[in-house]
Amino acid sequence: MNFKKLFLILFISTIIWSQLPSSRFAEDSMTVNKNGIIDLRILETTDLHAALMNYDYYQTKIDNTIGLVKTASLIHQARSEAVNSLLFDNGDHLKGNPLGEYLVRIRGIQKGKVHPVYRAFNYLKYDAITIGNHEFNYGLKFLNSVLKGVKMPVVNANVYSVKTNKPYFKPYVILKRRVVDKQGIGHDLKIGVIGFMPPQIMRWDKANLEGKVLARPIVESAKEFVPIMKSEGADIIIALAHTGIDSEPYHPETENAVYYLSEIPEIDAILAGHSHSVFPGPTFKDIPMANIVEGKIKRKPVVMAGAFGSRLGIIDLQLEVKDGKWKVVKSISFTRSIADENGNPLVKPDKRLFKLIKREHQETVDFLKKLGI
Repeated sequence: MNFKKLFLILFISTIIWSQLPSSRFAEDSMTVNKNGIIDLRILETTDLHAALMNYDYYQTKIDNTIGLVKTASLIHQARSEAVNSLLFDNGDHLKGNPLGEYLVRIRGIQKGKVHPVYRAFNYLKYDAITIGNHEFNYGLKFLNSVLKGVKMPVVNANVYSVKTNKPYFKPYVILKRRVVDKQGIGHDLKIGVIGFMPPQIMRWDKANLEGKVLARPIVESAKEFVPIMKSEGADIIIALAHTGIDSEPYHPETENAVYYLSEIPEIDAILAGHSHSVFPGPTFKDIPMANIVEGKIKRKPVVMAGAFGSRLGIIDLQLEVKDGKWKVVKSISFTRSIADENGNPLVKPDKRLFKLIKREHQETVDFLKKLGI
């Protein structure tokens, strides 16, 4: 009888002790899940100006230095190199070549049909886009109509409705993404994305915009909304800034305001555009506190990917999370080109995207031929 009691006690003790290590391991796992190093790649297209095809409509010939069908191949490549990535467009994507004009002035966009630019964006699964100043060139009615075809958030924080005195577009969005750290452990990341454009739209497109919308200063708008984004749980904030880089003293009408957006501590990365330049690049070597080796302005990662799909902008962030709080610990920005300095192609077109936009492209070519161009 005593032997049976002793056996029972030993058996129960063995079970209890066997459970302790796994409980301790479970606690350790929870701790690991709250901490880690994450590599996050941010991709940018900007100032496409309806350059979907690698084609020069003015000279009626292939041009391998432009075209989203080529940039798309860089996007696929850049995504394949990263465990975690996001893709954004920085505006001025609807107008700028005969394809864009043909679709508005001649053919029109039938109700329920998706504009080929947004068809391309949907196919490439952009995470969010912003509006550039040239999106207003065809009027608000047209813009509002074609935006119904997008499958991603459209953000802008400094254009307001005159009627409601509220942002005309969604000023920002907080994307919720599952990311994986270097140990293969998943984390939930809240990415705030906000958009801006030059306030000069009220002069440039006065006929289309007067009495309907008004534009507020870029930096002041950022300072208004960024704290709100943080209060709503944004772990990091990315600015889709359809504005260029200039170190001239800031004023409310500053057109190229990236330099001063970089001073806002809560903004973690800036995607620039509007001026069709390349950052990092030698054009900006004399800008104070610009690092054209690492792609930073005032230690803030910034990228600007030229225009017409000629380049893909890339910002690589390394994020550290401790007890649920995120911090950028390393960053580098750079661009990749679809062609070399002599115009020779470096990538092939995306065949699926080519098929998706071929019809409108061919219609534009045929129309130009009829005009004798």
